[in-house]
Amino acid sequence: MIDFFGRELNYVRISVTDRCNYRCRYCMPGQGVEWIPHDRILTYEEIFFLVGVLCELGVKKIRFTGGEPLIRRGMIQFLEKATASFPALKIALTTNGSMLARDSTPLARMGLTSVNISLDTLDAEKFSSMTRGALLQPVLDGIDALTSLVSRDKTEIKINAVLMRDLNDDDMIEQLTDYAFQKGILLRFIEFMPLNSNLWSKEMFVPFSEVLARLAQLSGNSGQWTEDETKENSSSGPARYYVNATTGQRIGVISAVSRHFCGSCNRLRVTSIGDVRPCLFNSAHVSIAEALKTRDEKKVRELLHEAAGMKPESGVACNKAVCCGDTRMHTIGG
Repeated sequence: MIDFFGRELNYVRISVTDRCNYRCRYCMPGQGVEWIPHDRILTYEEIFFLVGVLCELGVKKIRFTGGEPLIRRGMIQFLEKATASFPALKIALTTNGSMLARDSTPLARMGLTSVNISLDTLDAEKFSSMTRGALLQPVLDGIDALTSLVSRDKTEIKINAVLMRDLNDDDMIEQLTDYAFQKGILLRFIEFMPLNSNLWSKEMFVPFSEVLARLAQLSGNSGQWTEDETKENSSSGPARYYVNATTGQRIGVISAVSRHFCGSCNRLRVTSIGDVRPCLFNSAHVSIAEALKTRDEKKVRELLHEAAGMKPESGVACNKAVCCGDTRMHTIGG
């Protein structure tokens, strides 16, 4: 799939549920969340059919997200079937880590391309505050369980941390960097994105330039950080990576606002109800739910191409990088 600006769309994120056992402050409100009725959510059979169509269209990487994907019953069995059925496809998972201790053995065995784990702080009280009541230790235990079992040459484990001013920006850059280095895990800092006017505020935004400045000041992990401009592969995600000249540690920064990556965006998103969203910052979408239900491959392909044609040149430019919408990340598989 090629959009009107010549970008090859070979990376698709598929949400399997809007539900989550956390209420992270950058993702959803603490109360008043109305879940999508289960009968509107795509079935595993429909998602499996979609994956097959996407592979035929040249998609090389699919990431399954939520909400929290591992709270959906049957998710492990679905992932096992998908990885076995599409061996050439890079299949990845994003999770909040709360179920990793329970599911680490089958996840390690199936050979996912990557497992991304949301971890915004190592402080138990701050973790509880940012997630509105969740416990930190199960996530740390899950990371330990997965890292002890997974084959690192097959599956990369990544930590994603969203920085928010006065919540986790004080010493978390340093602490998470040290933690990731000790665990041998790739750490990525993500800018707080202006998707929802009730969740986002300019005062809580931490730009990537500040992250880089703090990295340069690390006392326990000294060394110059330089940008690694090596392109991993054609289906890589949006992170820019920096390497420490002394330790060799790599850290990623996803600067969706202050230094956006729209020009090289290679992704489509499919929500849990079958809406294809060409851009995270744009509400335009195409529904493929009915075509998936009837297994109409030709129609699915047509609708996917239609969605690709709707992809804007720059979503941030459309939104002027100012929060003016009501998008909630958990509803679109952010």
